[in-house]
Amino acid sequence: MRFTSLLAAASLAVGSAAAQTIKPANYDESKVGSHPLPDPLMDHDGGKVTDAKAWQSRRRAEVFELFQTHVYGRSPAKPEKMLFEVTKSEPKALDGKATRNEVTIYLTGKKDGPSLSLLVFVPNAAKGPVPAFLGCNFNGNHAVHADPGITLNTRWMRNSPDKKNVVDNRATEASRGSEAGRWQVEMIIAKGFALATYYYGDVEADHAEGWKTGLRAALAKDGANTQFAPDAWGAIGAWAWGLSRALDYLETDRAIDARHVAVIGHSRLGKTSLWAGASDERFALVISNNSGEGGAAISRRDFGETVAVLNKNFPHWFCGNYKKYSEHPETLPVDMHELIALAAPRPIYIASAEEDKWADPKGEFLAGKFAEPVYALFKKAGTGVTDWPSVNQPVGDFIGYHLRTGKHDVTA
Repeated sequence: MRFTSLLAAASLAVGSAAAQTIKPANYDESKVGSHPLPDPLMDHDGGKVTDAKAWQSRRRAEVFELFQTHVYGRSPAKPEKMLFEVTKSEPKALDGKATRNEVTIYLTGKKDGPSLSLLVFVPNAAKGPVPAFLGCNFNGNHAVHADPGITLNTRWMRNSPDKKNVVDNRATEASRGSEAGRWQVEMIIAKGFALATYYYGDVEADHAEGWKTGLRAALAKDGANTQFAPDAWGAIGAWAWGLSRALDYLETDRAIDARHVAVIGHSRLGKTSLWAGASDERFALVISNNSGEGGAAISRRDFGETVAVLNKNFPHWFCGNYKKYSEHPETLPVDMHELIALAAPRPIYIASAEEDKWADPKGEFLAGKFAEPVYALFKKAGTGVTDWPSVNQPVGDFIGYHLRTGKHDVTA
């Protein structure tokens, strides 16, 4: 299908701007509005990109620049010096099926500087370097698996609704394994893959003032007194930058095939995995689970969460310029089909959940669908369908899409 035809179809599917004040979420597909999407193949000068070379040499950089300027902000380059320290190792984890390592990554190469703790599981049955899944976790490495040998994270965390896993913004022993269902460590190891993960709060605590004691302040000239430029990085940029630094370590680990590392994330960390995959082309596969607004979902659709809601509830996630689009997301010079396109020609997988209407599952599908013209430049197949697929009917080749039963979560 020609992209002009897709844009015509999009006029029926993509949403209206947020109202002047935040209004109740819309879940009526007939009320999403009508705003054409930016054409990812139309370059800055109005010319049409017609081949992969032009995308890679010119247009991709233009699209990436727009996302840096208007959405996620500008992240710093890789540090000149990095320091990795294996602080704990268990060669017989998971009843002997895996080796479990904890690695401290000193993000500026200094032990008195910012750091993150990377938890790595590698299958012992492997005959050589193995591909890996890499992603941030929400509740500390100790929550990924109930193994009591995993160090309990002591950094700030959001209090848990159960009032026992996280108390006074600190993890308790009761939180061990509390996030295990989202990581399926045994299944990943049994399939012959490695798993690497770090607690996103190691890089920046997830609240409006969290940056003042995190990576962004540590790297800023004026520390916690910094006044960020409108296009400076937000928390999502910082968390994604941390994923790249974790990949830096994996490139030094002889047990890992660092050429085949998939970056994965759920919800706000799904937004993070998408930006990490766009920012760092070393990631071989990009996976977004229920990432919604500010992630895989088309921003121009007035359905579920909106740009206005994001900027009100999570002002620290994005760059300052993003707030200009709260009232009128249709004026944003990019949309999320172009974020998906930044992964090309690498495979990307977009997962939605039937009951997670807040994340706009159809909008997530449309972002993948409207990224197809860029993948076509590389002769890579996209979703392979015209219409939003039925539940539990995964589709796609280099752009995968899956609407599963269930709620906002990661399931086996």
